[in-house]
Amino acid sequence: MSHDYETIDEYIATFPPDVQTVLSALRETIHSALPEAQEKISYDIPTFTLGGRNVVHFAGWKHHVSVYPIPDTAQELVRELVPYRASKGTVKFPLGDPVPFDLVGRMARALAARQATQG
Repeated sequence: MSHDYETIDEYIATFPPDVQTVLSALRETIHSALPEAQEKISYDIPTFTLGGRNVVHFAGWKHHVSVYPIPDTAQELVRELVPYRASKGTVKFPLGDPVPFDLVGRMARALAARQATQG
């Protein structure tokens, strides 16, 4: 179901206040990790871009928040993401549990580094 959000603020505002807090913290974490990144909505979810290319996405769900994709080039990071891995390219952080924001920041930086090497 497409919602046609215009901005990440609009997307976050559709969630309950406690989830808005987590989503806003994810947004801040990614901005801190990638200060030069631009933001937009892509695939109906918040997306950060570098050089016009999508780098990392995040989303809110009923019972968790997710970050996409999983960087496949940093093996130590991949091992740290195992407890949160939901599928080949997605990590899920259950709502009500602490989100490892440092891990999310490192994930964003690894994704940006991967993109930089792919040209």
